[in-house]
Amino acid sequence: MSGDLGKVAVLLGGCSAEREVSLMSGAAVLEALRRAGVDAHPFDPAERDLCDLKREGFARAFIALHGRGGEDGTLQGALEWLRIPYTGSGVLASALAMDKWRTKLLWQAQGLPTPPALRLTDEDFAAGPEAVSRRVCEALALPVFVKPVHEGSSMGATRVEREEDLWPALEAAQRFDGEVLVERFIAGRELTIGFLGDQPLPAIEIIAPRGRYDYHNKYFSDETRYLCPAPLPEALAVRLAELTMRSARALGCRGWGRIDLLLEGEDPYLLEMNTAPGMTSHSLVPLAARALGIEFEALCLRILEEARCDEPL
Repeated sequence: MSGDLGKVAVLLGGCSAEREVSLMSGAAVLEALRRAGVDAHPFDPAERDLCDLKREGFARAFIALHGRGGEDGTLQGALEWLRIPYTGSGVLASALAMDKWRTKLLWQAQGLPTPPALRLTDEDFAAGPEAVSRRVCEALALPVFVKPVHEGSSMGATRVEREEDLWPALEAAQRFDGEVLVERFIAGRELTIGFLGDQPLPAIEIIAPRGRYDYHNKYFSDETRYLCPAPLPEALAVRLAELTMRSARALGCRGWGRIDLLLEGEDPYLLEMNTAPGMTSHSLVPLAARALGIEFEALCLRILEEARCDEPL
Protein backbone atom coordinates (compact mmCIF):
# COMPACT_ATOMS: atom_id res chain seq x y z
CA MET A 1 0.00 0.00 0.00
CA SER A 2 2.88 2.40 0.80
CA GLY A 3 3.69 2.89 -2.88
CA ASP A 4 0.09 3.97 -3.58
CA LEU A 5 0.01 6.80 -1.03
CA GLY A 6 1.56 9.40 -3.32
CA LYS A 7 3.68 12.30 -2.16
CA VAL A 8 3.14 12.78 1.58
CA ALA A 9 3.75 15.90 3.68
CA VAL A 10 4.64 15.32 7.32
CA LEU A 11 3.40 18.52 8.94
CA LEU A 12 5.60 19.38 11.90
CA GLY A 13 6.87 22.31 13.95
CA GLY A 14 4.33 25.09 13.66
CA CYS A 15 3.98 28.15 15.89
CA SER A 16 2.37 26.77 19.05
CA ALA A 17 3.95 26.39 22.49
CA GLU A 18 4.35 22.70 21.63
CA ARG A 19 6.64 23.31 18.64
CA GLU A 20 9.58 21.47 20.22
CA VAL A 21 7.52 18.32 20.81
CA SER A 22 6.02 18.53 17.32
CA LEU A 23 9.46 18.63 15.73
CA MET A 24 10.36 15.44 17.60
CA SER A 25 7.09 13.74 16.64
CA GLY A 26 7.42 14.77 13.01
CA ALA A 27 11.02 13.58 12.72
CA ALA A 28 10.08 10.15 14.08
CA VAL A 29 7.08 9.82 11.73
CA LEU A 30 9.09 11.03 8.72
CA GLU A 31 11.83 8.47 9.32
CA ALA A 32 9.30 5.63 9.80
CA LEU A 33 7.38 6.47 6.63
CA ARG A 34 10.55 6.69 4.57
CA ARG A 35 11.68 3.31 5.90
CA ALA A 36 8.33 1.94 4.73
CA GLY A 37 8.96 3.23 1.23
CA VAL A 38 6.64 6.26 1.40
CA ASP A 39 7.60 9.39 -0.56
CA ALA A 40 7.44 11.52 2.61
CA HIS A 41 8.76 15.07 3.08
CA PRO A 42 8.91 17.43 6.10
CA PHE A 43 6.73 20.53 5.91
CA ASP A 44 6.77 23.22 8.60
CA PRO A 45 3.78 25.60 8.33
CA ALA A 46 5.71 28.16 10.39
CA GLU A 47 8.21 28.46 7.57
CA ARG A 48 6.17 27.73 4.44
CA ASP A 49 2.90 28.71 2.81
CA LEU A 50 0.30 25.95 3.10
CA CYS A 51 -0.67 26.56 -0.52
CA ASP A 52 2.73 25.06 -1.43
CA LEU A 53 1.20 21.69 -0.53
CA LYS A 54 -1.08 21.95 -3.56
CA ARG A 55 1.48 23.60 -5.80
CA GLU A 56 4.04 20.87 -5.08
CA GLY A 57 1.65 17.99 -5.66
CA PHE A 58 1.28 16.56 -2.17
CA ALA A 59 -1.41 13.86 -2.12
CA ARG A 60 -1.76 13.41 1.65
CA ALA A 61 -0.74 15.08 4.90
CA PHE A 62 0.33 13.38 8.11
CA ILE A 63 -0.40 15.87 10.91
CA ALA A 64 2.35 15.75 13.54
CA LEU A 65 1.56 19.26 14.78
CA HIS A 66 0.46 19.72 18.38
CA GLY A 67 -1.44 22.56 20.02
CA ARG A 68 -3.07 25.59 18.51
CA GLY A 69 -2.81 26.09 14.78
CA GLY A 70 -2.24 22.39 14.19
CA GLU A 71 -4.57 20.41 16.42
CA ASP A 72 -7.48 22.82 16.88
CA GLY A 73 -9.30 22.58 13.55
CA THR A 74 -7.46 25.53 11.94
CA LEU A 75 -5.06 23.40 9.89
CA GLN A 76 -7.77 20.84 9.22
CA GLY A 77 -9.94 23.58 7.71
CA ALA A 78 -7.10 24.72 5.47
CA LEU A 79 -6.50 21.17 4.25
CA GLU A 80 -10.22 20.77 3.57
CA TRP A 81 -10.08 23.92 1.43
CA LEU A 82 -7.00 22.59 -0.39
CA ARG A 83 -8.74 19.18 -0.75
CA ILE A 84 -5.74 17.31 0.62
CA PRO A 85 -6.64 14.26 2.77
CA TYR A 86 -5.14 14.44 6.26
CA THR A 87 -4.71 12.18 9.25
CA GLY A 88 -6.80 12.30 12.40
CA SER A 89 -10.03 14.06 13.26
CA GLY A 90 -11.86 16.62 11.14
CA VAL A 91 -12.43 20.31 11.68
CA LEU A 92 -15.20 20.26 14.28
CA ALA A 93 -13.89 17.34 16.36
CA SER A 94 -10.39 18.85 16.41
CA ALA A 95 -11.72 22.25 17.51
CA LEU A 96 -13.88 20.72 20.24
CA ALA A 97 -11.16 18.45 21.60
CA MET A 98 -8.68 21.33 21.80
CA ASP A 99 -11.15 23.25 23.95
CA LYS A 100 -11.09 21.46 27.30
CA TRP A 101 -14.07 23.40 28.65
CA ARG A 102 -16.40 22.69 25.75
CA THR A 103 -15.22 19.08 25.62
CA LYS A 104 -16.23 18.79 29.25
CA LEU A 105 -19.65 20.35 28.60
CA LEU A 106 -20.29 17.94 25.75
CA TRP A 107 -19.23 14.91 27.79
CA GLN A 108 -21.44 16.01 30.66
CA ALA A 109 -24.39 16.38 28.27
CA GLN A 110 -23.73 12.79 27.13
CA GLY A 111 -23.66 11.52 30.71
CA LEU A 112 -19.93 10.75 30.59
CA PRO A 113 -17.90 11.13 33.82
CA THR A 114 -15.54 14.10 34.08
CA PRO A 115 -14.34 16.07 37.14
CA PRO A 116 -16.31 19.16 38.23
CA ALA A 117 -14.66 22.32 36.96
CA LEU A 118 -14.83 26.07 36.66
CA ARG A 119 -13.82 28.21 33.68
CA LEU A 120 -12.22 31.61 34.30
CA THR A 121 -11.86 34.31 31.64
CA ASP A 122 -10.03 37.64 31.50
CA GLU A 123 -13.20 39.27 32.82
CA ASP A 124 -13.12 37.02 35.90
CA PHE A 125 -9.42 37.76 36.50
CA ALA A 126 -10.19 41.47 36.52
CA ALA A 127 -11.91 40.97 39.90
CA GLY A 128 -8.48 40.38 41.46
CA PRO A 129 -6.73 37.59 43.40
CA GLU A 130 -8.93 37.64 46.49
CA ALA A 131 -12.27 37.43 44.67
CA VAL A 132 -11.06 34.78 42.23
CA SER A 133 -9.51 32.61 44.94
CA ARG A 134 -12.68 32.83 47.02
CA ARG A 135 -14.81 31.83 44.04
CA VAL A 136 -12.64 28.81 43.24
CA CYS A 137 -12.49 27.60 46.84
CA GLU A 138 -16.25 27.97 47.30
CA ALA A 139 -17.07 26.20 44.04
CA LEU A 140 -14.56 23.34 44.14
CA ALA A 141 -12.50 23.33 47.35
CA LEU A 142 -8.80 22.49 47.30
CA PRO A 143 -6.89 20.66 45.95
CA VAL A 144 -7.55 21.62 42.33
CA PHE A 145 -5.80 21.31 39.00
CA VAL A 146 -5.28 24.51 36.98
CA LYS A 147 -4.61 24.50 33.24
CA PRO A 148 -5.13 26.62 30.11
CA VAL A 149 -8.29 25.72 28.20
CA HIS A 150 -6.54 25.54 24.81
CA GLU A 151 -3.09 24.04 25.49
CA GLY A 152 -1.62 20.55 25.67
CA SER A 153 1.57 18.82 26.83
CA SER A 154 0.91 20.11 30.39
CA MET A 155 1.83 23.64 29.32
CA GLY A 156 0.87 26.05 32.11
CA ALA A 157 -0.67 23.25 34.20
CA THR A 158 -0.30 23.17 38.00
CA ARG A 159 -1.71 21.12 40.86
CA VAL A 160 -2.68 23.45 43.70
CA GLU A 161 -3.04 22.26 47.30
CA ARG A 162 -2.77 25.56 49.25
CA GLU A 163 -4.83 28.68 48.74
CA GLU A 164 -1.75 30.91 48.67
CA ASP A 165 -0.50 28.98 45.62
CA LEU A 166 -3.74 29.37 43.67
CA TRP A 167 -3.28 32.85 42.19
CA PRO A 168 0.29 32.19 40.93
CA ALA A 169 -0.96 29.00 39.28
CA LEU A 170 -3.82 30.88 37.63
CA GLU A 171 -1.43 33.56 36.37
CA ALA A 172 0.89 30.86 34.97
CA ALA A 173 -2.00 29.32 33.03
CA GLN A 174 -3.25 32.72 31.87
CA ARG A 175 0.12 33.39 30.23
CA PHE A 176 -0.80 30.67 27.72
CA ASP A 177 -4.50 31.39 27.32
CA GLY A 178 -7.21 33.94 28.13
CA GLU A 179 -9.39 31.08 29.36
CA VAL A 180 -8.30 28.96 32.33
CA LEU A 181 -9.83 25.70 33.54
CA VAL A 182 -9.85 24.92 37.26
CA GLU A 183 -10.74 21.30 37.87
CA ARG A 184 -11.38 19.35 41.04
CA PHE A 185 -8.25 17.29 41.69
CA ILE A 186 -8.89 13.56 41.53
CA ALA A 187 -6.42 11.60 43.65
CA GLY A 188 -6.44 8.49 41.52
CA ARG A 189 -4.43 6.41 39.10
CA GLU A 190 -3.42 8.22 35.92
CA LEU A 191 -4.37 6.32 32.75
CA THR A 192 -4.35 6.98 29.04
CA ILE A 193 -6.07 4.96 26.32
CA GLY A 194 -5.47 5.38 22.62
CA PHE A 195 -7.52 4.22 19.67
CA LEU A 196 -6.95 3.39 16.02
CA GLY A 197 -10.11 3.72 13.99
CA ASP A 198 -12.77 1.85 15.97
CA GLN A 199 -10.18 -0.19 17.90
CA PRO A 200 -9.27 0.85 21.45
CA LEU A 201 -5.65 0.22 22.39
CA PRO A 202 -4.52 -1.26 25.72
CA ALA A 203 -4.72 1.13 28.66
CA ILE A 204 -1.44 2.55 29.97
CA GLU A 205 -0.93 3.50 33.60
CA ILE A 206 1.45 6.43 34.12
CA ILE A 207 3.53 6.56 37.29
CA ALA A 208 5.44 9.83 37.30
CA PRO A 209 8.07 10.97 39.83
CA ARG A 210 6.34 12.53 42.85
CA GLY A 211 3.04 11.97 41.05
CA ARG A 212 3.61 14.94 38.73
CA TYR A 213 3.26 14.14 35.03
CA ASP A 214 4.47 17.55 33.85
CA TYR A 215 6.17 18.63 30.62
CA HIS A 216 9.61 17.37 31.67
CA ASN A 217 8.33 14.03 32.98
CA LYS A 218 6.27 13.53 29.82
CA TYR A 219 8.98 14.03 27.25
CA PHE A 220 12.42 13.93 28.79
CA SER A 221 12.46 12.00 32.06
CA ASP A 222 13.56 8.37 32.20
CA GLU A 223 12.08 8.08 35.70
CA THR A 224 8.46 8.10 34.55
CA ARG A 225 7.10 4.54 34.42
CA TYR A 226 4.50 3.28 31.97
CA LEU A 227 2.63 0.05 32.70
CA CYS A 228 1.18 -1.36 29.49
CA PRO A 229 -1.26 -2.98 29.61
CA ALA A 230 -2.26 -1.27 32.86
CA PRO A 231 -2.85 -3.76 35.70
CA LEU A 232 -6.66 -3.68 35.73
CA PRO A 233 -9.35 -6.31 36.31
CA GLU A 234 -10.56 -7.56 32.94
CA ALA A 235 -14.10 -6.25 33.40
CA LEU A 236 -12.81 -2.78 34.30
CA ALA A 237 -10.39 -2.76 31.34
CA VAL A 238 -13.29 -3.56 29.00
CA ARG A 239 -15.44 -0.84 30.58
CA LEU A 240 -12.68 1.77 30.16
CA ALA A 241 -12.12 0.75 26.53
CA GLU A 242 -15.84 1.22 25.86
CA LEU A 243 -15.77 4.58 27.66
CA THR A 244 -12.85 5.66 25.46
CA MET A 245 -14.76 4.97 22.27
CA ARG A 246 -17.93 6.63 23.63
CA SER A 247 -15.97 9.75 24.53
CA ALA A 248 -14.36 9.84 21.07
CA ARG A 249 -17.68 9.34 19.28
CA ALA A 250 -19.30 12.09 21.38
CA LEU A 251 -16.76 14.56 19.97
CA GLY A 252 -16.90 13.13 16.45
CA CYS A 253 -13.26 11.98 16.48
CA ARG A 254 -11.93 9.70 13.78
CA GLY A 255 -8.73 8.01 12.63
CA TRP A 256 -6.77 7.90 15.84
CA GLY A 257 -6.39 9.69 19.15
CA ARG A 258 -5.87 9.26 22.87
CA ILE A 259 -7.98 9.95 25.94
CA ASP A 260 -6.48 10.88 29.31
CA LEU A 261 -8.38 9.88 32.43
CA LEU A 262 -8.07 9.34 36.15
CA LEU A 263 -9.28 6.29 38.03
CA GLU A 264 -10.51 6.80 41.60
CA GLY A 265 -11.11 3.29 42.89
CA GLU A 266 -13.06 1.87 39.95
CA ASP A 267 -14.65 5.23 39.03
CA PRO A 268 -13.15 6.80 35.88
CA TYR A 269 -13.02 10.55 35.20
CA LEU A 270 -12.35 11.77 31.66
CA LEU A 271 -9.84 14.63 31.45
CA GLU A 272 -9.14 15.46 27.82
CA MET A 273 -8.98 14.12 24.28
CA ASN A 274 -5.83 14.34 22.16
CA THR A 275 -6.58 14.25 18.42
CA ALA A 276 -2.93 14.48 17.30
CA PRO A 277 -1.02 12.66 20.07
CA GLY A 278 2.73 12.73 20.39
CA MET A 279 4.84 10.34 18.36
CA THR A 280 8.16 10.78 20.18
CA SER A 281 10.33 8.15 21.86
CA HIS A 282 8.36 8.73 25.09
CA SER A 283 4.92 8.79 23.44
CA LEU A 284 2.07 6.59 24.53
CA VAL A 285 0.08 5.59 21.45
CA PRO A 286 3.17 3.85 19.95
CA LEU A 287 3.74 2.08 23.28
CA ALA A 288 0.15 0.81 23.40
CA ALA A 289 0.25 -0.22 19.73
CA ARG A 290 3.40 -2.27 20.34
CA ALA A 291 1.51 -4.20 23.05
CA LEU A 292 -0.76 -5.41 20.21
CA GLY A 293 2.20 -6.25 17.98
CA ILE A 294 1.93 -3.07 15.88
CA GLU A 295 5.41 -1.63 15.48
CA PHE A 296 6.00 2.08 14.93
CA GLU A 297 6.45 1.87 11.17
CA ALA A 298 3.22 -0.10 10.75
CA LEU A 299 1.41 2.29 13.10
CA CYS A 300 2.41 5.32 11.02
CA LEU A 301 1.28 3.57 7.85
CA ARG A 302 -2.10 2.64 9.35
CA ILE A 303 -2.71 6.23 10.46
CA LEU A 304 -1.67 7.57 7.04
CA GLU A 305 -3.83 5.08 5.13
CA GLU A 306 -6.89 6.48 6.96
CA ALA A 307 -6.18 10.07 5.86
CA ARG A 308 -9.23 11.80 4.43
CA CYS A 309 -11.22 15.01 4.32
CA ASP A 310 -14.51 15.66 6.11
CA GLU A 311 -16.24 15.89 2.73
CA PRO A 312 -15.58 13.27 0.00
CA LEU A 313 -13.08 14.36 -2.62
